Amino acid sequence: MKTRICWLLAVLLISLMMVSPSAAQDMRAIQMEAQQAKAELVQKAAAEKAAAEKAAAESRAKIMQDRSALEKAIADLEAANQKLDQAVESLKQESKDLDQHEQELSESLAQTDSMINELVGVIRINAKDVDALITQNLQTALDEKPTLFLETISQNQRFPGMDDVRALAEGLRARIAAAGEVMLRESLIVDRAGREVKADVLVLGPFTAAYRIGSEVGFCNYSATGRKLYALSRLPDNRMQKQLRRYLSGKSDSVPMDVSRGGALRQLTHELKLWEQVPKGGPIVWPILIILAVGILIILERVIFLLRKKLDADKLVQTIESHTAENDWLACEKACECHPNIPVARVLKSGLDCCQMQREEMENSLQEAILREIPPMERFLSTLGMLAAIAPLLGLLGTVTGMIDTFHVITLHGTGDPRLMSGGISEALVTTMLGLTVAIPLMLSQTLLSRAVDKKIGELEEKAVALVNVIHKNRGKVL
Repeated sequence: MKTRICWLLAVLLISLMMVSPSAAQDMRAIQMEAQQAKAELVQKAAAEKAAAEKAAAESRAKIMQDRSALEKAIADLEAANQKLDQAVESLKQESKDLDQHEQELSESLAQTDSMINELVGVIRINAKDVDALITQNLQTALDEKPTLFLETISQNQRFPGMDDVRALAEGLRARIAAAGEVMLRESLIVDRAGREVKADVLVLGPFTAAYRIGSEVGFCNYSATGRKLYALSRLPDNRMQKQLRRYLSGKSDSVPMDVSRGGALRQLTHELKLWEQVPKGGPIVWPILIILAVGILIILERVIFLLRKKLDADKLVQTIESHTAENDWLACEKACECHPNIPVARVLKSGLDCCQMQREEMENSLQEAILREIPPMERFLSTLGMLAAIAPLLGLLGTVTGMIDTFHVITLHGTGDPRLMSGGISEALVTTMLGLTVAIPLMLSQTLLSRAVDKKIGELEEKAVALVNVIHKNRGKVL
């Protein structure tokens, strides 16, 4: 405001200085007006100043009042902020506690989940085992109760509940109880011709099943795929059939049973007889079989020969001795001539023909007669021993050729498929087996026949000496 007034006065002074002397008189009036104006301006300025000071005082008072309010508001805000900070700290602590509690709950939940998963896994494994036990049990072929819930549990199709666990335990207990049962009932089976027929089925626990169709009795095999009983393609031997018939008729309390649950019966089905294995031995088996045939013919011929030459030599010597004591030499010769095909009789006849000779000459004549009888008795025995020695050598030859074939297959195809090597191995083993099978009885027969021949020769020598003693004892009575 003061600056404004100063500017107005400066303007007036400049205006007065620019006025001409002619206007001096008017200057006084103007000056007075200016002073009056100045006074008014000063008064106005003072009024404005007072008003400004009043406004400033009011503004200052208002500012002070607002400042107090602001300071109070700031204090309130600071207090509120402090409370909020305390609340935040409390919430942070609470959040920390909640995080720790959440971690503990998560660990507990993870442990519980692990236990539950382990329990469910155990339940599923047991359900699978029980399902396999029921499915592979031949008693299932006669059981009409479904066990589909076990399959749904074991294949993760649904979460197992307590009802499923109880049903699982009940099914297991039922199978345990059924394992000791013996059942005889009429049921459908597939016979050996592949037809589905009704038969009397005997089930011995989970181990063995037998059937009776009319007069035919045999064992059954169980197929888990179709849950049906199939008659074995091969009937058991007569002894087993007789036992089965007696047991099915209630006449016996013992019955053959396969504790391997069909393994032994399947082995019985695939078991090959000796004559069924022979063709697998290759071309070497035919010479071995020829040796067997020739050996059997020799053995039969030798046995028949020795049986036909059998005679009670002691009785014949006693007869000759009695006739010699009576000096009836003609009767002695007739007693020997009654058995013209017996070696002992021929040797004794030779001794009687030279009864007038000296002892040494007579013994030489008898020894010559004995030597004449030995070759027919020992005929083919050396051949039989040779055949017994050749048979295992041929078997060994078949073993070598079979192993050569096996190594040839390995060279061409490797060892990936054992069935490719089975032909050579079968040939090697079959020829060895057949060679030993032929050689052992031939060797045993040759030994027994040789001992029988030696016994016969010893008997000839003994009776020849006995005849010499008898003749020289009655030398004086010779005609």
